[in-house]
This record gives sequence, C-alpha cells and structure tokens, in this order.
Amino acid sequence: MTLSPNTESTTLPLDDGDLHVHQDGPRDAPALLLIHGTASWAGSWDLLVPLLTESHRVIRVDLPGHGRSAAPADGGYAPPDQGRRVGEALDRLGVEHAVVAGHSSGGYVATALAERRPDLVTALALVNTGPGMAAFIPQESGAVDPARWPPSDEQIRLLTATGFSRAGFELPQRFVDHVRGMSFGTFAATMRAPLPYLEQRSLPDRLKVLGKPLLVIFGADDRRWRSSSAADYLVVPDATVELLPGIGHTPIVEDPEATAALLLAFTALHAAPGD
Repeated sequence: MTLSPNTESTTLPLDDGDLHVHQDGPRDAPALLLIHGTASWAGSWDLLVPLLTESHRVIRVDLPGHGRSAAPADGGYAPPDQGRRVGEALDRLGVEHAVVAGHSSGGYVATALAERRPDLVTALALVNTGPGMAAFIPQESGAVDPARWPPSDEQIRLLTATGFSRAGFELPQRFVDHVRGMSFGTFAATMRAPLPYLEQRSLPDRLKVLGKPLLVIFGADDRRWRSSSAADYLVVPDATVELLPGIGHTPIVEDPEATAALLLAFTALHAAPGD
C-alpha cells in the first residue's frame, strides 16, 4: 500500500472524549469522509485510501471506543451521538462540505450526521448498510462471555465470519488484533446501538426526506444482510444501487478497486469544491 505524501494522523480533543482522525491527500481537494463499522476502525479503509487521494482529501475517524479514540465519557454509542461527534471533528478540521461514506453500521452514523448537519453533508454513500432489521440475517456465532474477554484469535474469526466477509475469506490479522484491543463494554454497546435507531425509522425512510444524492454499494454474497434489501433504497430520490457479485459484507477489503471506482464516479458528480 502506498501512502499519500499528505498523510496526517491527529487526536482531536472533544468535550466527551478524544477522537482520532486520519487525513490523506491534498487539503484543498474535495473532502471525502469514510466511517467504519462496528468492531472496526479507520484502518479498515486502508486499501481504498491510495485509490482515492489523487482527487480527494480523504478523512477517516476512529469512532469513540475504537482504534485510538477514547470511549465516550457519557457512554453514548447511538448513531446520533456518533454523528454529532464526527460533525464536531469536521468543524475542528475546517471542513465545510463533504461526501460521506459509511461501511455497515458506519452508514447509520453517516445518515445521522446528515440528519443533524445537512449543511455539511453533500451526498451519502452506504456500503453494505442494512436498510432495516427485517433485512438482517440471524447469526449463529453464539454469545460472547464477558468473563472470557478478550476472545482468542479463533473465537474472533468465528464471531466475524459472517459479519465481515464472504465464506472462505481469510480475516486479516490486524482486524483480529483490533477486536482484541476493544473493551467488552464498547464491543457490546456498539453491537446494540443501531437497533433503536432502526426500530424508530428505517434508513430509506430517513433518507427520503434528506434530499441528498445516495449511492448504495452491496456485496451480493453478504451473509449478514440480505443483499436483495439493497433495492429498498430505490425509494430514495436520486439513489443508485450497485451490487458486487461474489463479494460479501466488506467490499472495502474484498474488492477495494471496484468499491473505489464506484465511489469515484459518484463523488465526481456530487463532491463540493475543496474548502
């Protein structure tokens, strides 16, 4: 992986906990914010970043309790809480407009950010983000025993087998190490956090009223969310849905080239000029 010559990693002090932020690419280019999913961190986007930085200021955050970011002082992991913190981080960075992409549950944070800050978000891209709980495929990985946390490598691979990738895909060791470095409290809380948000209102219903251009990318072989549910997003005006055959829940790792190509075509139409 080739790093951008304009790579910067910093920790921003927010009122309810420090937030770690990565920036790559020209600072005067249009901003593209990438938000990771549950039990992940900004590094999950590493394979995409070099493909995006020629034309974008790529910003990634470690959500609270993930990566190098502190757990939130108020214990709030709900998408609206996370969206507020991410918006504050962008304000600190001087970003006035951004296309926002979220992977998996990161799509809920992206949507919550757009609901709270429609002035900031110019367009949204969701990567394997389930539209509602009716699309969820029940898992058989079993419960996690907090008394035996952190789990072993084998347990982590079992836990993430369906939630992370297609069958037979080998989970990179750095993803295993990241999960092991999380506290059980953060792991459990972030797994539960999207449920009330989705039960209150489905994502397509939320996005319909926002009036933002929408790109939905879905691995056709996702074993966590029914890939056919991606069509639910077509009720959103100006929505485009792209299915990637042979790809599972995490296209950003399983096929970064195809994912980046779709993102670049979308942002070429909808990115605001650099701030």
